[in-house]
Amino acid sequence: MSETNLVSPIVGGAMIGTAATLLLLLTGRIAGISGIVAGLLNAREPDRAWRVAFVAGLFGMGAVLAALWPAGFAIEITRPLWLVLVAGLLVGFGSRLGNGCTSGHGVCGLSRLSPRSLAVTLTFITTGIIAATLTRLAGVGA
Repeated sequence: MSETNLVSPIVGGAMIGTAATLLLLLTGRIAGISGIVAGLLNAREPDRAWRVAFVAGLFGMGAVLAALWPAGFAIEITRPLWLVLVAGLLVGFGSRLGNGCTSGHGVCGLSRLSPRSLAVTLTFITTGIIAATLTRLAGVGA
């Protein structure tokens, strides 16, 4: 990997870490996206504002970055739409089942040295590797 290829992930990781840290310090909340969105969909009124702002910031900065750096968003989805939708639903189901997602457990939980988050993150990664391997071996979407 070249030096140029290392800059984006390092900067991106620093931005995610900074955002998660600021949310925790300023609101006492964990930056777990599945929990934020789930709470947004059925939250009490006083709890709604910061969730809306957080999700709007995710979409807003994505739009800004896409406008400033279109090549960074130039991807080709080679899998069938049904497979992408099923995968998305399974991710949502898994994040609710695990009481959190990769951002909540993998970023915030691990940084707080949570044993539960370590177990869940290892499960995410292992399951992802197995699913990707089996999908590729079965030739699904290839």
